Parts: sequence; structure tokens; C-alpha cells
Amino acid sequence: MTADRKKEARLKFLLGGIVVRAGLTRADCAFLIGGLLELARVPPNSSGDRGCRLTS
Repeated sequence: MTADRKKEARLKFLLGGIVVRAGLTRADCAFLIGGLLELARVPPNSSGDRGCRLTS
């Protein structure tokens, strides 16, 4: 396994852990992707960036 592939695999593992920690393991994948795309639209350090919370 190359170093780049190893880094990518580790990143995917860490991101999966975030989903588990947030309690979203049973959420629909389309829902998760849609939520992440919406969050990606919020500019960093904007008023919408602060206080973003995921609730289940």
C-alpha cells in the first residue's frame, strides 16, 4: 500500500468514526451527504459557522 493510499484510508476511517460518534450510523447515506454538502456551503468563520449542531 502506498503512502497516499494509506493516508486516504486513515482519513476515511476517522470520518467514519465521526459518523458513529454523532449517532448517525442508521441515517440514510443520501441524508448524510446532503447535510455535509449544505454545511460545506457555510463560509468558515461566518455567523452560520458558529453554533452548528447536529441533533438526532
